[in-house]
Amino acid sequence: MILHVDMDAFYASIEERDRPDLRGKPVIVGGSPKGRGVVAAANYKARAFGVHSAMPASKARRLCPDAIFLPPRINYYAEVSEKIQNIFKNYTPLVEPLSLDEAFLDVTGCEKLFGDSEAIGKRIKQEIKEEIGLCASVGIAPNKFLAKVASDLGKPDGFLVVKLEDIQGFLDPLPVGRIWGVGKASDRVLAQKGIRTINQLRQQPRQILHELFGKWGDQLWEFAHGRDGREVIPDHEIKSISNETTFEKNLDDFDPLRSHIVALTEQVAWRLRRHNLSARTVEIKIRFADFKTITRSQTLPKATHTTQVLLRVALDLLKTNLEKKHPPVRLVGMGVSHLVSGELIQGELFLDEARQKQQRIDAATDLIRSKYGESALKRGGGEAHK
Repeated sequence: MILHVDMDAFYASIEERDRPDLRGKPVIVGGSPKGRGVVAAANYKARAFGVHSAMPASKARRLCPDAIFLPPRINYYAEVSEKIQNIFKNYTPLVEPLSLDEAFLDVTGCEKLFGDSEAIGKRIKQEIKEEIGLCASVGIAPNKFLAKVASDLGKPDGFLVVKLEDIQGFLDPLPVGRIWGVGKASDRVLAQKGIRTINQLRQQPRQILHELFGKWGDQLWEFAHGRDGREVIPDHEIKSISNETTFEKNLDDFDPLRSHIVALTEQVAWRLRRHNLSARTVEIKIRFADFKTITRSQTLPKATHTTQVLLRVALDLLKTNLEKKHPPVRLVGMGVSHLVSGELIQGELFLDEARQKQQRIDAATDLIRSKYGESALKRGGGEAHK
């Protein structure tokens, strides 16, 4: 069985945990509403006003005038995430982090040691609450897709188990929007065809969905039948690392997209350094409102885990492909591949002065941010292009 563990309003919940005076108040983590900042996370109190991630902070302020805006502390959140990951690894080595706040766990081979999957899920949820002071929602099912849907349905502070014999009974009544990756645009396309529930989607010929969405339509058909053959792949076995964000509302402007690439790259670089890995290839992914998806990549002369180097390439790829007027964007992602142990340049006898400086900056940045928070040291808007 597969567990999907998803931390509830992770960034905002950490801030509330650390500052009891924030509890019961709308909290938004992200950029300043006075500029071109973007919402990174919002607690459930703020979400009740319609605030969501990727929303311009200025709009969030209009929707929720009493919200408390806090700058993100990504490296601090990463430290908390690592503590949560360690709890997972006490139960199974098969842990696949999706981001700082969610992960898949395959507990199939661990049930003789710790009890069945339901018992393991309850123990993990309780340990996170007692040791970390945060709430997690847990979905348990025979595959990744179903486990993800289950955890989403249970939020916040949820716990939901889907057994093999209950799969279609669980899925069929749900709206198609519950399927991983189906957003407002695809929901409208399906509604125009009279398809509103997963049961109605399941009854469609596979070819119809393929004609509507291409390869993604084939995957939709599989999901509607409760099928997902993807395995849980732990960090130490992966051949690439990536993070992506699907927006609740499609984005037209370049600045919010750039902000998301910066945040995604910070997380990817942290994961590389955490596992003593470096990458030679940088890739970005852009999915437009019409589901057309493009990926663009660049291979570096030498493998690196230096944030500035990775960010410079990722932003150049984004700018090159979105500099002109473009359709609304529903998803952006950033990833790296061709991974090697360590950082190859560290094995050289002499490093160029600039590279040495960036290594020191990364080390200092990780230390300062983890200790004093993201606001203590912030990456400048043009730094990646210097």
